[in-house]
Amino acid sequence: MTMFRHFLRTPEGRAGGLILALIALAALAAPVLFPGDPLAIAAQPMLHPFQNAAVPLGTDRLGRDVLAELAHGTRTSLLVGLAAAGAAVLVGAAVGTAAGFAGGIVDEALMRLTEAFQTVPAFLLALAFVSVIGPSLATVIVAIALSAWTQPARIARAEVLSIRERDYVAAARAIGMHPAEIALREVLPNALPPVLTLASVIVANAILIEAALSFLGLGDPNRVTWGGMIAEGRVVLRAAPWLSVIPGIALVLTVLGVYLAGEGAVEAMARRRGAP
Repeated sequence: MTMFRHFLRTPEGRAGGLILALIALAALAAPVLFPGDPLAIAAQPMLHPFQNAAVPLGTDRLGRDVLAELAHGTRTSLLVGLAAAGAAVLVGAAVGTAAGFAGGIVDEALMRLTEAFQTVPAFLLALAFVSVIGPSLATVIVAIALSAWTQPARIARAEVLSIRERDYVAAARAIGMHPAEIALREVLPNALPPVLTLASVIVANAILIEAALSFLGLGDPNRVTWGGMIAEGRVVLRAAPWLSVIPGIALVLTVLGVYLAGEGAVEAMARRRGAP
């Protein structure tokens, strides 16, 4: 039975997979369903949801289409979450592998660096980085990755410490393989699975941090973000609560879907290892 089948057999995997499939579909369809600039004026300002068929979810206080903003904001959230998680896992796995395989002073130096980053709360580190460098999508991704690579690094190091003493690693040394080749070809692939289980948590946290930065006005000003939509709706919260509630619901559903899919993947991996 394949890993995917194990995943679909878990209730968390089915629920999370369905949520993420719908969100991914919305992100992919956004340029087709809502071509052009989603920040362009579309209709009369402050239209209520379902009041005008042309703008089903209404308009904000500037007359922009809420549904178009929501769909394009999905693209931003998924891009930031996946890119930041990929960068964090890549950097963390590389640092953890180098520390665990080299040992000695290299291990000490890299682990002290990891602990230094861990002492700063993730959001504060991202906030400080974006404030200094300036808001842009690339800056936000790098800032989130900088605050998220430490846990993958520690897990990768722990795995490498146990793997480097196994027989196939000793055999690779005996036939004269270069240490870097052993680390990349023999050790790292076997240390990656536990590290990858953190990806869902990192993606969810990245989406939340990006929304928080955008809410504070530190997101990319040229892109629609759910955090920016919530902040925009806050100004008229009493008169038009839907402007903040709608992107808030989208944010909650996305994070929930990521967490459920991650739990389903972990359970599927456990079932696969336990299968005869």
